[in-house]
Amino acid sequence: MARSTSPQVSQDPPSAEPAPLPAGPEVSAKDRLVIRLLIVSAFVVILNETITGVAIPRLVQDLGITVSAGQWLSTAFLLTMAVVIPITGYLLQRFNTRSLFLVAMSLFSAGTLLAALAPGFATLVAGRVIQASGTAIMLPLLMTTVMTLVPAANRGRTMGNISIVISVAPAVGPTAAGAILSVLDWRWMFWLVLPIALVSLILGATKMTNVTSPRKSAIDVLSVILSALAFGGIVYGFSRLGEAGAEAAVPAWVPLAVGIVFLALFITRQIRLQRADRALLDLRTFTSRNFTLAILTTFLAFMALFGTIILLPIYVQSVLGESPLVAGLLLLPGGVLIGVLGPWTGRVFDRRGPRVLLVPGSLLIGASFVALSFASETTPIYLVLIAHIIWSLGLALMLTPLLTSALGSVKPNLYSHASAVFGTVQQIAGAVGTALFISVTTIVAGNLAASGQSETAALAGGIQVAFIWGAGISLAAVIAAIFVRKPENAPDPEAVPAH
Repeated sequence: MARSTSPQVSQDPPSAEPAPLPAGPEVSAKDRLVIRLLIVSAFVVILNETITGVAIPRLVQDLGITVSAGQWLSTAFLLTMAVVIPITGYLLQRFNTRSLFLVAMSLFSAGTLLAALAPGFATLVAGRVIQASGTAIMLPLLMTTVMTLVPAANRGRTMGNISIVISVAPAVGPTAAGAILSVLDWRWMFWLVLPIALVSLILGATKMTNVTSPRKSAIDVLSVILSALAFGGIVYGFSRLGEAGAEAAVPAWVPLAVGIVFLALFITRQIRLQRADRALLDLRTFTSRNFTLAILTTFLAFMALFGTIILLPIYVQSVLGESPLVAGLLLLPGGVLIGVLGPWTGRVFDRRGPRVLLVPGSLLIGASFVALSFASETTPIYLVLIAHIIWSLGLALMLTPLLTSALGSVKPNLYSHASAVFGTVQQIAGAVGTALFISVTTIVAGNLAASGQSETAALAGGIQVAFIWGAGISLAAVIAAIFVRKPENAPDPEAVPAH
């Protein structure tokens, strides 16, 4: 037989195959401690990805910068994540768990301290870049560790906890920032996080144990350069598209085109290098049909997630006239709901598989977007809150099965690369979703204002059309979700007759 007929497990050289995972149903107390430390630390570092958005007006006033310059706090963070995350596939194979954790939390803590002490805007951006360097390592490290330690039959429950990190943390960021800014200086966004980061670092230094066996390998410098130009260019290009009204010396399509060209070169080089098991980011993960479908659905889901996180606060503040604190608090109930449902969706996944969660979840997201497409200047804020809670319920049903199905569909020696792909897709989807929602809003609002509508009414109309686009994205996610199955290395309930 030339190759396996299974479409869901990638094919790899036998020499690269690690020892099989433990078959037991339980994770040891030592390993549970490692996972908990990683989950808490990942939540803290990822929360910072969205914490500065609502602070831009205050920073414009305090530091004497423009709104366009203030956007660099988010853009620089996203760019750093996009450049570093693809490299984590190599780092996770080359270095052990404890070392990478200490490096990630040390970078994040140092960046947080620098941002808190920043005398000016340039230093603040530098602090954000250092923060992002640690953040970029943490999530792939968490996912790879869980895939290594947790038996396939129980992964859903643990991945449910990870879904709290990747969905609730970005939603809580604006809420936390709004609450801090209502009573304290903007530097306290970093001073309050710093002790938590330091405690995580100290606990990791004293309690973290190594759970992987690193192997020596040389890094391909050309791949690193191509990766930085490819993913950095794509994320920067889409980020510029999403900066409404920002003046740019270079049009957004230029870095986007450069990124696409270098992405093609990067892919070509990885295909060549992976034949000798030397790829920086091993693309054999995509030989799994199930992984590819789950990643596609993830891309659509995160487009909706980041587009909504950026657009709803704009609507609440600029159309309904509410404060930044109210706008942040609006996102909080949905974030809490996702957190509460994460472990439950994991248990359902373990018992029933992904489709029973994915299809209803994407339909709920689509329904919420349809409801939001009718939002106007006079819509009561409680109706917006209800729509966001429905949207959050749909997202809660999708995240855990997507993450577990994607990573579980590749062989163990590719877990680190699959985690890096997932993180990279998350960042690109965030940039694309933000750019799409903001660009549609800006274009439609501009046309409506030119036709004689008031500025507020025109903005409301633009946001309505953006949410219609969100409904279309959700429909595409429904179609993709239908074909996602439970990984072959875990029992598939859909293939077993009911008792």
